[in-house]
Amino acid sequence: MANALLDDRGLAFVLHDVLDAGSLARLPHFADHGRETFDAWIDLCRRFARDVLYPSYRPLDAEPPVLRDGAVRVHPALREIWPRLCGLGVIAAARPFEAGGQQLPATIALAANLYLMAGNLSAYGFAGLTSGAAHLLEAFGSASLRQRWLAPMHEGRSAGTMALTEPQAGSSLADVRTRATPAGDHFLLSGSKIFISGGDQDLTENVVHMVLARVDGAPPGTKGVSLFLVPKLRPTADGGLEPNDVRVPGLIHKIGWRGIPSVILALGEAGDCHGWLLGEPGRGLPHMFQMMNEARIMVGGNGVATASVAYLESLAYARERPQGRPLADRDPLSPQVPIVEHADVRRMLLRQKAIVEGGLALVLHAALQSDLAAHAATPEARRRARLLLDLLTPVAKSFPAEKGFESNALAVQIHGGYGYSSEYLVEAWLRDQKLNSIHEGTSGIQGMDLLGRKVMAEGGAALAILGEEIEAACARADRAGVDPSWTAGLRRAAADVGALTVELAGRGLAGGPEALLLHSSDYLDLFSTVVVAWMWLLQAAAARECLAAGRGGPDLLEGKLCAAGYWLRFELPRIGPLVAACRDGEDSHARVRPEWL
Repeated sequence: MANALLDDRGLAFVLHDVLDAGSLARLPHFADHGRETFDAWIDLCRRFARDVLYPSYRPLDAEPPVLRDGAVRVHPALREIWPRLCGLGVIAAARPFEAGGQQLPATIALAANLYLMAGNLSAYGFAGLTSGAAHLLEAFGSASLRQRWLAPMHEGRSAGTMALTEPQAGSSLADVRTRATPAGDHFLLSGSKIFISGGDQDLTENVVHMVLARVDGAPPGTKGVSLFLVPKLRPTADGGLEPNDVRVPGLIHKIGWRGIPSVILALGEAGDCHGWLLGEPGRGLPHMFQMMNEARIMVGGNGVATASVAYLESLAYARERPQGRPLADRDPLSPQVPIVEHADVRRMLLRQKAIVEGGLALVLHAALQSDLAAHAATPEARRRARLLLDLLTPVAKSFPAEKGFESNALAVQIHGGYGYSSEYLVEAWLRDQKLNSIHEGTSGIQGMDLLGRKVMAEGGAALAILGEEIEAACARADRAGVDPSWTAGLRRAAADVGALTVELAGRGLAGGPEALLLHSSDYLDLFSTVVVAWMWLLQAAAARECLAAGRGGPDLLEGKLCAAGYWLRFELPRIGPLVAACRDGEDSHARVRPEWL
């Protein structure tokens, strides 16, 4: 069946009624835009996603890339899709005019990209990675490097990757071993990288890798890591291109995301892999975190999009699939009813809706903070947005992935036996979703980042800002006539999180990082639940405002209120046992010895 990908009215509601994204056009940086151009860009990407990307999803999933004669060959459909995707201007949409972009807000770019992700996240992945790599080059590259490589990347003639992970190191970037030896105006790199998404393909004339490596003599640990631009084909003196001693010895055979290759990269096997330093020596990890943090928001968007397309598919299926009769109807000859008429199916659909639309508001709110952090009118407003963005990033990355996987599993459940077959796409989206909790920092890493760094930043300033934002949402909800028990519940939960965080900070001072981070995963879980409750209270307030003004469809708005009530009355109270576990320091998983498992 033709899929809606995202709820168009729901997206517009979050952007404009909840977040007032149109107000970004009042900032000087975005003054050339307005809601009309914002909506036009989203509509352009929406139509491309539905007409071009979504029909290509099943073929790309069925026939993943292959390694042939040392080169990666992608599905032939991508070679037709890629130039059209680049022609839209997706790669540089949020970059400044002077860098060849459209200077759109990141909020609007992400809203449009959600359709592309939902249509075919593998096809979009090439563009998303290239955009992030190009932004690294724009931020840290020399003038000559920018002049040589930026335009080809923005135009899609060269693709970009991030090459961090190594076989022996995994997520531990302090253990990177790839070497970089000075050789005049460049470096000679040698080493191996693994799980490099889009690391080779036959779509573009070149692939530009952003590589972490150690300059000879650099100290151990993260302070010895630098960032390098390493192209698959390097420039020659006469302006041409030649191979750069970058080889692909193998592919990773993935269960999902099968349209975009994940490769092993061998650098410098012949001693002739040229790379160029980006930024300062020894600052590779801080520089790379620009791309990683952008990628974490992108992964959160992938999680929302993958959950959304499956939710809308399961909703359409439930409305059409006849099975059974109402419980009060005992006549076996009476007509069957669509399964959406059964309360338990509606329960599953409502949970999907709450996860999808709560996650949608979350990732767009994070993107809004990135716009304000860069372009708000005052230094204090920019600082406030930066702190809130830093705090929300691990949540925006992990919640849509973890809860999105639950939502995708419910889509399979609603389809019943059909869902557990390859004839229906919900099983493929379930496979795709799992990667979102792994790449760009696992959920466990996000929990340690949140508790160990982000909530403690600047003496807890970010957490205080979050508390102020939650209180402002509660006040808005009170004015709008939202059920007062919902605001009371969120206020209590926010107070519990604040008090717990202070306790854990004290425990960390007394017992060190292991004591602090013992329950970092539980902390991430409860913190995310509260943040999404905040998102739902904002949506409930906006829905009440729209109903009072006679604006918007009653079905949309009442659906929002039902989902908000579900999250605030059913999900939010579940943080209690998690708060207790964090507070009590229950340590069974720390005490258990490997031989006991």
